[in-house]
Amino acid sequence: MNGIHDLGGMDGFGKVEPEADEPVFHAPWEGRVIAMMRAMGAAGAWNLDMFRFTRERQPPAVYLTSSYYKSWALTVETLAVARGYVAPEELANGHALTSPKSLPRGVLHAKDAPGAVKRASYERPSTTPALFKVGDRVRTKNMHPTTHTRLPRYARGRSGVVDRVLGCQVYPDSSALGAGDDPRWLYTIVFEGRELWGSDTDPTLEVSIDAFEPYLEPA
Repeated sequence: MNGIHDLGGMDGFGKVEPEADEPVFHAPWEGRVIAMMRAMGAAGAWNLDMFRFTRERQPPAVYLTSSYYKSWALTVETLAVARGYVAPEELANGHALTSPKSLPRGVLHAKDAPGAVKRASYERPSTTPALFKVGDRVRTKNMHPTTHTRLPRYARGRSGVVDRVLGCQVYPDSSALGAGDDPRWLYTIVFEGRELWGSDTDPTLEVSIDAFEPYLEPA
């Protein structure tokens, strides 16, 4: 989708200023937020693509003024309410007011936490042959979906070359909507910098992105 979250190629936000010796968490509550997100995902309450799509729909003023984990905390709250695991009144009161809704895979127990934090493979068996091969010239579609997509705006309607075929993977555009894995072929596409940023770009610059087959067409 198009939104304030898709900052790649946008002007006026200044350069990224890394924090020297940045800690993993700036406060204990940040660690609890990521623990809640991982626990609810492991329990089957939602998946990573649903989480991303919910973050993307935050109002620009909220997204731009929230710290990383503040944005995550708001996303957990939004998803928990939307999917019926908590009521707004319970969030306001800080405790449960009714019996909890059951989780699809049950509550995550401490002994199962190490496995829950490991990223599972997103590769899935293919049902059709790959449309493209290494070396093929392709063009990304100039698409503007209103739902989640992993194709950034700056790379839409641009031509590049297939560098790698990454197998058949869970398709985020479907997964974010709760429509299942819907596996699609995934490719690494290499673009010349001038194709993305214009003629005054460093001629030696290249940019690689991973793009799903539905995003692509022959150039």
